Amino acid sequence: MKYALTALLLFGAACSSSLVNYEARTHIVQPGETLYTIAWRHGVDYRSLAAWNSLSDPDLIFVGQQIRLSALPRSTRSANPRPTASQTVRTPRPLSAPPNLPAPRWLRPTDGTIVSEYGDNSAIASGIGISGRAGQPVVAAASGRIVYAGSGLIGYGQLVIIKHNDTYLSAYGHNRRLLVDQAQEVQRGEQIAEMGLNSQRRPRLHFEIRRNGQPIDPTPLLR
Repeated sequence: MKYALTALLLFGAACSSSLVNYEARTHIVQPGETLYTIAWRHGVDYRSLAAWNSLSDPDLIFVGQQIRLSALPRSTRSANPRPTASQTVRTPRPLSAPPNLPAPRWLRPTDGTIVSEYGDNSAIASGIGISGRAGQPVVAAASGRIVYAGSGLIGYGQLVIIKHNDTYLSAYGHNRRLLVDQAQEVQRGEQIAEMGLNSQRRPRLHFEIRRNGQPIDPTPLLR
């Protein structure tokens, strides 16, 4: 009896831990957020989020919606009871291999010296910091569509994210003023913002490139 009770307690603790871990892999959509910024914050590909949450259009999410941040565990899927006729079943779409589209021809997004390198923990390590003067032009490093323009991503200030194709995104943070709107198409070299100040009150552009949701070092790619 003693051993049975111990096993039952251990099983209950394991189930409780599993529940906590599973719930921690969700995100509640806040005002101003997009699927792209949620993916950016958690370091995943926006297409993965769309597949895990059965979203046919990544641009259509709503405030208060719960977004799953990982695939539903197989054991959880098999443990679900058979639905009744009145229940709607939302089966996550299968996740295909990420595309491997060619990189665009990148342009340096602003004039200035790179003062924080990729991987530098004194700044946002997933990109580089370019110094300059407050108000100087920030331009699109390549042509694409604006998928985010706002200040809802903590640590980035006024931020622009551009989708160049189904493989590459770029981001421009710490701006003083944004000159573009979400869903707007922009051309390579077109001004999208004015440089602002970083958290140390220094004129700085934070610039990132992500490939299939993962940050890469942009320095060798800039001309």
